[in-house]
Amino acid sequence: MRSSPARTGGVATGTGDRSRPRFVLPALCVTQITSWGVLYYAFPVLLPHLTRETGWSSTAATGAFSAALLVSAITGIPIGRLLDRRGPRAVMTAGSVLGTASVLAIAASPGFAVFAAAWLCAGAAMAATLYPPAFAALTRWWGDDRVRALTVLTLAGGLASTVFAPLTAALVEQLGWRATYAALAVILAAVTVPAHALALRAPWPQHASDAPRRSPGRASDREPAARTRPFLLLTAAMTLSACTVYAVVIGLVPLLDERGATPTEAAWALGLGGVGQTLGRVFYAPLARRTGVTTRTTALIAAGGATTAALALVPGPIVLLTVLAVAAGTVRGNLTLLQATAVTDRWGTRHYGRLSGILSAPVTLATGLAPFAGAALAGPLGGYPALFLTLAAVSALSAALALGGTPRASTAG
Repeated sequence: MRSSPARTGGVATGTGDRSRPRFVLPALCVTQITSWGVLYYAFPVLLPHLTRETGWSSTAATGAFSAALLVSAITGIPIGRLLDRRGPRAVMTAGSVLGTASVLAIAASPGFAVFAAAWLCAGAAMAATLYPPAFAALTRWWGDDRVRALTVLTLAGGLASTVFAPLTAALVEQLGWRATYAALAVILAAVTVPAHALALRAPWPQHASDAPRRSPGRASDREPAARTRPFLLLTAAMTLSACTVYAVVIGLVPLLDERGATPTEAAWALGLGGVGQTLGRVFYAPLARRTGVTTRTTALIAAGGATTAALALVPGPIVLLTVLAVAAGTVRGNLTLLQATAVTDRWGTRHYGRLSGILSAPVTLATGLAPFAGAALAGPLGGYPALFLTLAAVSALSAALALGGTPRASTAG
Protein backbone atom coordinates (compact mmCIF):
# COMPACT_ATOMS: atom_id res chain seq x y z
CA MET A 1 0.00 0.00 0.00
CA ARG A 2 1.42 3.39 -0.94
CA SER A 3 2.06 5.96 1.74
CA SER A 4 0.44 9.33 1.44
CA PRO A 5 2.54 12.48 1.44
CA ALA A 6 1.23 13.30 4.88
CA ARG A 7 2.61 10.07 6.27
CA THR A 8 6.01 10.28 4.62
CA GLY A 9 7.04 13.75 5.62
CA GLY A 10 5.93 15.48 2.45
CA VAL A 11 7.46 13.16 -0.09
CA ALA A 12 6.30 11.77 -3.38
CA THR A 13 5.78 8.07 -3.35
CA GLY A 14 7.79 5.80 -5.59
CA THR A 15 7.66 2.27 -6.84
CA GLY A 16 5.94 -0.16 -4.49
CA ASP A 17 6.27 1.02 -0.88
CA ARG A 18 9.23 3.32 -1.57
CA SER A 19 9.00 6.99 -0.78
CA ARG A 20 10.90 9.37 -3.03
CA PRO A 21 11.68 12.66 -1.30
CA ARG A 22 10.83 15.44 -3.73
CA PHE A 23 14.02 17.44 -3.35
CA VAL A 24 16.60 14.67 -3.03
CA LEU A 25 17.52 14.34 -6.70
CA PRO A 26 17.91 18.06 -7.50
CA ALA A 27 19.74 18.61 -4.21
CA LEU A 28 22.17 15.77 -4.87
CA CYS A 29 22.78 17.01 -8.42
CA VAL A 30 23.86 20.39 -7.04
CA THR A 31 25.94 18.94 -4.21
CA GLN A 32 27.71 16.45 -6.50
CA ILE A 33 28.74 19.25 -8.86
CA THR A 34 30.01 21.29 -5.91
CA SER A 35 31.69 18.47 -3.99
CA TRP A 36 33.47 17.05 -7.03
CA GLY A 37 34.44 20.54 -8.15
CA VAL A 38 35.97 21.60 -4.83
CA LEU A 39 37.39 18.33 -3.49
CA TYR A 40 38.64 16.85 -6.79
CA TYR A 41 38.78 19.06 -9.86
CA ALA A 42 40.19 22.20 -8.21
CA PHE A 43 43.43 20.41 -7.32
CA PRO A 44 44.93 19.93 -10.82
CA VAL A 45 44.12 23.57 -11.62
CA LEU A 46 45.81 24.85 -8.46
CA LEU A 47 48.74 22.40 -8.48
CA PRO A 48 51.17 24.54 -10.56
CA HIS A 49 50.42 27.60 -8.44
CA LEU A 50 50.87 25.92 -5.08
CA THR A 51 54.10 24.15 -6.05
CA ARG A 52 55.54 27.38 -7.43
CA GLU A 53 54.69 29.32 -4.27
CA THR A 54 55.56 26.68 -1.67
CA GLY A 55 58.51 24.98 -3.33
CA TRP A 56 56.96 21.56 -2.77
CA SER A 57 57.51 19.16 -5.62
CA SER A 58 54.64 18.30 -7.91
CA THR A 59 55.21 14.63 -7.10
CA ALA A 60 54.88 15.25 -3.36
CA ALA A 61 51.75 17.39 -3.69
CA THR A 62 50.15 14.90 -6.05
CA GLY A 63 51.09 12.13 -3.65
CA ALA A 64 49.09 13.86 -0.89
CA PHE A 65 46.11 14.03 -3.23
CA SER A 66 46.51 10.35 -4.15
CA ALA A 67 46.68 9.49 -0.45
CA ALA A 68 43.29 11.17 -0.08
CA LEU A 69 41.90 8.80 -2.70
CA LEU A 70 43.38 5.88 -0.75
CA VAL A 71 41.67 7.06 2.44
CA SER A 72 38.44 7.49 0.48
CA ALA A 73 38.65 3.90 -0.70
CA ILE A 74 39.28 2.52 2.78
CA THR A 75 36.71 4.60 4.65
CA GLY A 76 34.08 3.94 1.99
CA ILE A 77 33.52 0.43 3.36
CA PRO A 78 32.41 1.35 6.92
CA ILE A 79 30.55 4.36 5.54
CA GLY A 80 28.64 1.98 3.26
CA ARG A 81 27.56 -0.10 6.27
CA LEU A 82 26.41 3.05 8.06
CA LEU A 83 24.42 4.11 5.00
CA ASP A 84 22.58 0.79 4.97
CA ARG A 85 21.53 1.24 8.61
CA ARG A 86 20.95 4.98 8.95
CA GLY A 87 20.59 6.46 5.47
CA PRO A 88 22.53 9.29 3.83
CA ARG A 89 21.51 12.40 5.78
CA ALA A 90 23.94 12.25 8.72
CA VAL A 91 26.74 10.73 6.63
CA MET A 92 26.63 13.28 3.81
CA THR A 93 26.07 16.27 6.11
CA ALA A 94 29.02 15.29 8.30
CA GLY A 95 31.08 14.68 5.16
CA SER A 96 30.30 18.18 3.94
CA VAL A 97 31.37 19.69 7.26
CA LEU A 98 34.57 17.64 7.27
CA GLY A 99 35.24 18.56 3.65
CA THR A 100 34.89 22.25 4.43
CA ALA A 101 37.26 22.01 7.40
CA SER A 102 39.75 19.98 5.34
CA VAL A 103 39.83 22.49 2.48
CA LEU A 104 40.29 25.36 4.94
CA ALA A 105 43.19 23.43 6.52
CA ILE A 106 44.73 22.90 3.07
CA ALA A 107 44.48 26.62 2.42
CA ALA A 108 46.08 27.53 5.74
CA SER A 109 48.71 24.77 5.87
CA PRO A 110 52.04 26.22 7.09
CA GLY A 111 54.04 23.23 5.89
CA PHE A 112 53.78 20.08 3.85
CA ALA A 113 52.98 17.85 6.84
CA VAL A 114 49.81 19.80 7.61
CA PHE A 115 48.97 19.96 3.89
CA ALA A 116 49.23 16.17 3.61
CA ALA A 117 47.26 15.56 6.82
CA ALA A 118 44.50 17.87 5.60
CA TRP A 119 44.26 15.88 2.38
CA LEU A 120 43.89 12.66 4.38
CA CYS A 121 40.88 14.23 6.12
CA ALA A 122 39.58 15.37 2.73
CA GLY A 123 39.76 11.74 1.59
CA ALA A 124 37.33 10.72 4.33
CA ALA A 125 35.08 13.60 3.26
CA MET A 126 35.18 12.34 -0.33
CA ALA A 127 33.96 8.92 0.78
CA ALA A 128 31.02 10.54 2.57
CA THR A 129 29.99 13.07 -0.10
CA LEU A 130 30.86 11.92 -3.63
CA TYR A 131 29.10 9.34 -5.83
CA PRO A 132 28.89 6.21 -3.61
CA PRO A 133 26.64 7.64 -0.85
CA ALA A 134 24.58 9.54 -3.41
CA PHE A 135 24.18 6.34 -5.42
CA ALA A 136 23.08 4.52 -2.26
CA ALA A 137 20.45 7.18 -1.53
CA LEU A 138 18.93 7.07 -5.00
CA THR A 139 19.13 3.29 -5.23
CA ARG A 140 17.14 2.78 -2.03
CA TRP A 141 14.60 5.58 -2.51
CA TRP A 142 14.02 5.19 -6.27
CA GLY A 143 13.82 1.39 -6.40
CA ASP A 144 13.04 0.02 -9.85
CA ASP A 145 13.36 3.48 -11.37
CA ARG A 146 16.89 3.96 -10.02
CA VAL A 147 18.62 3.90 -13.42
CA ARG A 148 16.80 7.04 -14.49
CA ALA A 149 17.69 8.82 -11.25
CA LEU A 150 21.32 7.67 -11.39
CA THR A 151 21.58 8.83 -15.00
CA VAL A 152 20.33 12.30 -14.09
CA LEU A 153 22.76 12.47 -11.16
CA THR A 154 25.81 11.45 -13.20
CA LEU A 155 24.86 13.82 -16.00
CA ALA A 156 24.93 16.61 -13.43
CA GLY A 157 28.12 15.31 -11.83
CA GLY A 158 29.81 15.40 -15.22
CA LEU A 159 29.43 19.19 -15.17
CA ALA A 160 31.68 19.56 -12.12
CA SER A 161 34.86 20.09 -14.11
CA THR A 162 33.03 22.29 -16.61
CA VAL A 163 31.89 24.60 -13.80
CA PHE A 164 34.75 24.51 -11.31
CA ALA A 165 37.86 24.23 -13.49
CA PRO A 166 37.33 27.66 -15.11
CA LEU A 167 35.99 29.13 -11.84
CA THR A 168 39.08 27.94 -9.99
CA ALA A 169 41.38 29.23 -12.74
CA ALA A 170 39.73 32.66 -12.60
CA LEU A 171 39.93 32.83 -8.81
CA VAL A 172 43.57 31.78 -8.56
CA GLU A 173 44.66 34.49 -10.97
CA GLN A 174 43.10 37.11 -8.68
CA LEU A 175 43.53 35.60 -5.21
CA GLY A 176 46.36 33.05 -5.21
CA TRP A 177 45.97 29.37 -4.40
CA ARG A 178 45.42 29.70 -0.64
CA ALA A 179 42.65 32.28 -0.85
CA THR A 180 41.12 30.35 -3.74
CA TYR A 181 40.88 27.20 -1.64
CA ALA A 182 39.39 29.26 1.20
CA ALA A 183 36.77 30.71 -1.16
CA LEU A 184 35.97 27.24 -2.48
CA ALA A 185 35.57 25.97 1.10
CA VAL A 186 32.97 28.68 1.71
CA ILE A 187 31.12 27.63 -1.45
CA LEU A 188 31.27 23.98 -0.38
CA ALA A 189 29.83 24.78 3.05
CA ALA A 190 27.14 27.15 1.78
CA VAL A 191 25.86 24.71 -0.85
CA THR A 192 26.32 21.20 0.49
CA VAL A 193 25.82 21.39 4.26
CA PRO A 194 22.26 22.79 4.20
CA ALA A 195 21.33 20.77 1.10
CA HIS A 196 22.33 17.47 2.70
CA ALA A 197 20.85 18.37 6.08
CA LEU A 198 17.50 19.57 4.75
CA ALA A 199 16.85 17.53 1.59
CA LEU A 200 17.72 14.06 2.94
CA ARG A 201 15.29 14.01 5.88
CA ALA A 202 12.76 11.50 4.55
CA PRO A 203 12.32 8.10 6.27
CA TRP A 204 14.97 5.62 5.22
CA PRO A 205 13.44 2.33 3.98
CA GLN A 206 14.91 -0.39 6.16
CA HIS A 207 14.06 -3.34 3.94
CA ALA A 208 14.30 -3.30 0.17
CA SER A 209 11.27 -4.88 -1.42
CA ASP A 210 13.23 -5.88 -4.49
CA ALA A 211 15.98 -7.72 -2.66
CA PRO A 212 16.31 -11.07 -4.42
CA ARG A 213 15.08 -14.16 -2.66
CA ARG A 214 17.58 -16.77 -1.62
CA SER A 215 17.58 -20.08 -3.38
CA PRO A 216 18.20 -23.37 -1.60
CA GLY A 217 21.87 -24.23 -1.69
CA ARG A 218 22.84 -20.68 -2.60
CA ALA A 219 24.59 -18.04 -0.53
CA SER A 220 22.77 -16.76 2.54
CA ASP A 221 23.53 -14.21 5.22
CA ARG A 222 26.00 -16.76 6.59
CA GLU A 223 27.78 -16.70 3.24
CA PRO A 224 27.80 -13.00 2.31
CA ALA A 225 27.80 -12.09 -1.36
CA ALA A 226 31.10 -10.24 -0.88
CA ARG A 227 32.83 -13.58 -0.30
CA THR A 228 31.41 -15.37 -3.30
CA ARG A 229 33.28 -16.07 -6.51
CA PRO A 230 30.99 -13.90 -8.72
CA PHE A 231 31.49 -10.87 -6.47
CA LEU A 232 35.27 -11.31 -6.42
CA LEU A 233 35.39 -11.72 -10.21
CA LEU A 234 33.17 -8.68 -10.70
CA THR A 235 35.38 -6.60 -8.39
CA ALA A 236 38.50 -7.70 -10.25
CA ALA A 237 36.88 -6.89 -13.60
CA MET A 238 35.76 -3.42 -12.48
CA THR A 239 39.16 -2.65 -10.97
CA LEU A 240 41.12 -3.63 -14.08
CA SER A 241 38.66 -1.71 -16.24
CA ALA A 242 39.17 1.40 -14.09
CA CYS A 243 42.94 1.01 -14.48
CA THR A 244 42.54 1.12 -18.24
CA VAL A 245 39.98 3.90 -18.42
CA TYR A 246 41.77 6.40 -16.19
CA ALA A 247 45.23 5.66 -17.52
CA VAL A 248 43.81 6.46 -20.97
CA VAL A 249 42.37 9.78 -19.76
CA ILE A 250 45.73 11.01 -18.50
CA GLY A 251 47.71 9.40 -21.33
CA LEU A 252 45.61 10.80 -24.17
CA VAL A 253 47.44 14.12 -24.46
CA PRO A 254 50.94 12.54 -24.52
CA LEU A 255 49.68 9.98 -27.07
CA LEU A 256 48.37 12.70 -29.36
CA ASP A 257 51.61 14.61 -28.91
CA GLU A 258 53.48 11.57 -30.21
CA ARG A 259 51.03 11.51 -33.15
CA GLY A 260 51.96 15.11 -34.04
CA ALA A 261 49.03 16.99 -32.52
CA THR A 262 49.53 20.52 -31.27
CA PRO A 263 48.87 21.22 -27.57
CA THR A 264 45.64 22.97 -28.56
CA GLU A 265 44.46 20.03 -30.67
CA ALA A 266 45.27 17.60 -27.86
CA ALA A 267 43.41 19.75 -25.34
CA TRP A 268 40.35 19.85 -27.61
CA ALA A 269 40.42 16.08 -27.99
CA LEU A 270 40.59 15.64 -24.22
CA GLY A 271 37.79 18.15 -23.66
CA LEU A 272 35.52 16.63 -26.27
CA GLY A 273 36.16 13.24 -24.73
CA GLY A 274 34.76 14.68 -21.49
CA VAL A 275 31.68 15.86 -23.37
CA GLY A 276 31.28 12.35 -24.76
CA GLN A 277 31.54 10.96 -21.22
CA THR A 278 28.69 13.17 -20.04
CA LEU A 279 26.40 12.69 -23.03
CA GLY A 280 27.14 8.98 -23.26
CA ARG A 281 25.32 8.37 -19.99
CA VAL A 282 22.04 9.12 -21.74
CA PHE A 283 22.38 5.81 -23.58
CA TYR A 284 22.76 3.64 -20.49
CA ALA A 285 19.07 3.33 -19.59
CA PRO A 286 18.02 2.08 -23.07
CA LEU A 287 20.99 -0.29 -23.03
CA ALA A 288 19.98 -1.62 -19.62
CA ARG A 289 16.44 -2.32 -20.84
CA ARG A 290 17.64 -4.29 -23.85
CA THR A 291 20.51 -6.34 -22.43
CA GLY A 292 21.17 -8.76 -19.60
CA VAL A 293 23.53 -7.80 -16.82
CA THR A 294 26.39 -10.10 -17.92
CA THR A 295 26.12 -9.09 -21.57
CA ARG A 296 25.98 -5.40 -20.68
CA THR A 297 28.97 -5.57 -18.32
CA THR A 298 31.14 -7.55 -20.69
CA ALA A 299 30.22 -5.49 -23.75
CA LEU A 300 30.93 -2.12 -22.13
CA ILE A 301 34.27 -3.21 -20.71
CA ALA A 302 35.23 -4.73 -24.07
CA ALA A 303 34.16 -1.52 -25.83
CA GLY A 304 36.53 0.39 -23.57
CA GLY A 305 39.33 -1.91 -24.64
CA ALA A 306 38.39 -1.58 -28.31
CA THR A 307 38.53 2.23 -28.25
CA THR A 308 41.84 2.08 -26.39
CA ALA A 309 43.28 -0.29 -29.02
CA ALA A 310 41.99 1.95 -31.82
CA LEU A 311 43.73 4.97 -30.28
CA ALA A 312 46.94 2.94 -30.14
CA LEU A 313 46.76 1.66 -33.73
CA VAL A 314 45.34 4.61 -35.69
CA PRO A 315 48.18 7.02 -36.59
CA GLY A 316 45.92 9.89 -37.68
CA PRO A 317 44.65 12.25 -38.80
CA ILE A 318 44.02 14.20 -35.61
CA VAL A 319 40.32 14.59 -36.44
CA LEU A 320 39.89 10.81 -36.49
CA LEU A 321 41.82 10.46 -33.24
CA THR A 322 39.53 13.08 -31.70
CA VAL A 323 36.49 11.07 -32.79
CA LEU A 324 38.01 8.01 -31.13
CA ALA A 325 38.62 10.06 -27.96
CA VAL A 326 34.92 11.01 -27.93
CA ALA A 327 33.97 7.35 -28.40
CA ALA A 328 36.24 6.39 -25.50
CA GLY A 329 34.59 9.08 -23.38
CA THR A 330 31.13 7.77 -24.26
CA VAL A 331 32.09 4.30 -23.04
CA ARG A 332 33.66 5.80 -19.92
CA GLY A 333 30.42 7.57 -19.06
CA ASN A 334 28.48 4.32 -19.34
CA LEU A 335 31.00 2.50 -17.15
CA THR A 336 30.22 4.95 -14.31
CA LEU A 337 26.57 3.91 -14.37
CA LEU A 338 27.55 0.27 -14.81
CA GLN A 339 29.42 0.44 -11.50
CA ALA A 340 26.54 2.29 -9.83
CA THR A 341 24.06 -0.46 -10.74
CA ALA A 342 26.37 -3.49 -10.51
CA VAL A 343 25.33 -4.49 -7.00
CA THR A 344 21.57 -4.01 -7.36
CA ASP A 345 21.50 -5.79 -10.71
CA ARG A 346 22.89 -8.90 -9.02
CA TRP A 347 22.18 -8.81 -5.27
CA GLY A 348 19.38 -6.30 -4.77
CA THR A 349 19.35 -3.18 -2.63
CA ARG A 350 19.21 -4.53 0.93
CA HIS A 351 23.00 -4.40 1.48
CA TYR A 352 23.78 -1.93 -1.29
CA GLY A 353 25.84 0.46 0.84
CA ARG A 354 28.15 -2.23 2.23
CA LEU A 355 28.59 -4.18 -0.99
CA SER A 356 29.03 -1.04 -3.05
CA GLY A 357 31.66 0.22 -0.59
CA ILE A 358 33.59 -3.05 -0.88
CA LEU A 359 33.32 -2.99 -4.68
CA SER A 360 34.29 0.68 -4.92
CA ALA A 361 37.38 0.47 -2.70
CA PRO A 362 39.78 -1.17 -5.19
CA VAL A 363 38.14 0.70 -8.08
CA THR A 364 38.87 4.00 -6.34
CA LEU A 365 42.45 2.92 -5.72
CA ALA A 366 42.83 2.03 -9.39
CA THR A 367 41.37 5.38 -10.40
CA GLY A 368 43.99 7.21 -8.34
CA LEU A 369 47.00 5.05 -9.15
CA ALA A 370 46.43 4.24 -12.83
CA PRO A 371 47.61 7.61 -14.20
CA PHE A 372 50.92 7.30 -12.35
CA ALA A 373 51.35 3.66 -13.36
CA GLY A 374 50.62 4.54 -17.00
CA ALA A 375 53.14 7.35 -17.07
CA ALA A 376 55.75 5.12 -15.43
CA LEU A 377 55.20 2.26 -17.93
CA ALA A 378 55.09 4.38 -21.10
CA GLY A 379 58.87 4.78 -21.23
CA PRO A 380 59.86 1.13 -20.69
CA LEU A 381 57.17 0.00 -23.17
CA GLY A 382 58.49 2.31 -25.88
CA GLY A 383 55.86 5.05 -25.92
CA TYR A 384 52.19 5.71 -25.45
CA PRO A 385 50.91 3.67 -28.42
CA ALA A 386 52.49 0.58 -26.86
CA LEU A 387 51.06 1.56 -23.47
CA PHE A 388 47.57 1.86 -24.95
CA LEU A 389 47.87 -1.58 -26.56
CA THR A 390 48.86 -2.98 -23.17
CA LEU A 391 45.88 -1.28 -21.58
CA ALA A 392 43.60 -2.73 -24.27
CA ALA A 393 44.88 -6.20 -23.35
CA VAL A 394 44.07 -5.48 -19.69
CA SER A 395 40.54 -4.53 -20.76
CA ALA A 396 40.22 -7.83 -22.63
CA LEU A 397 41.19 -9.68 -19.45
CA SER A 398 38.70 -7.58 -17.51
CA ALA A 399 35.89 -8.45 -19.94
CA ALA A 400 36.72 -12.14 -19.60
CA LEU A 401 36.54 -11.92 -15.81
CA ALA A 402 33.20 -10.10 -16.06
CA LEU A 403 31.67 -13.20 -17.72
CA GLY A 404 31.87 -14.93 -14.33
CA GLY A 405 30.78 -11.91 -12.31
CA THR A 406 27.07 -12.67 -12.14
CA PRO A 407 25.65 -15.30 -9.75
CA ARG A 408 23.47 -18.00 -11.31
CA ALA A 409 20.82 -17.20 -8.70
CA SER A 410 20.88 -13.76 -7.12
CA THR A 411 21.69 -13.72 -3.44
CA ALA A 412 21.34 -11.24 -0.63
CA GLY A 413 24.56 -10.43 0.98
